[in-house]
Amino acid sequence: MRLEQVRDLFLSILPTATFHYNAWSKPDKYIVWAEDGQSDAIHADNQMQIQVLQGTVDYFTKTEFDPMIDTIQQAMNGVDMAWALNSVQHEEDTGFIHHEWTWEVEKLVG
Repeated sequence: MRLEQVRDLFLSILPTATFHYNAWSKPDKYIVWAEDGQSDAIHADNQMQIQVLQGTVDYFTKTEFDPMIDTIQQAMNGVDMAWALNSVQHEEDTGFIHHEWTWEVEKLVG
């Protein structure tokens, strides 16, 4: 899976409120995703064959028990993506509930 596919996955959930790296606006619900680096790789014949890219997806909402959380997790389950819920925080200064997941996808290199 390439990064464009990761982007498209999150855009399919919130098409008008999904951002890469930073949110340009902050509606009542929005997603910010980013790739962070490489978590692993598979090498053969002295060359990288598969690169495992790692990143985060953050969902911000002002709705307690927001069903979109399940939607995001089901979407990540529906593609070839490993993921884990990393943290849930209430941001007192903004009123947002902030959910953060880490994810990993494989990219064929060789």
